Amino acid sequence: MWIQQQANAPASLSDLQGRTVGLKFECNKCQTEVFTDLIGVPEINESADSIKHAANHEIEEVKCPTCEMTHQLEVDSTTAGVRFKVSEVAPEKVSYQLSH
Repeated sequence: MWIQQQANAPASLSDLQGRTVGLKFECNKCQTEVFTDLIGVPEINESADSIKHAANHEIEEVKCPTCEMTHQLEVDSTTAGVRFKVSEVAPEKVSYQLSH
């Protein structure tokens, strides 16, 4: 089941931390629906000396299968939750799905 990311509310850290997800978004150049391979959701650094230093992120790239535009993907894990960022794509246009 695909879950649409909310623009102003991060996804639950406890549900996603340490798991893998697939992302789905529409290419902003050619409007093709793009599906990623599985991406790891990084765990926060619980031994960090501040909330700011607890954050962790994973960066990947994916090419659109139609126009071959390269999109940068970023998965940010913070104590507030998890956010998925895709270059040049609005946050509310990104969906995610947990692997089984």
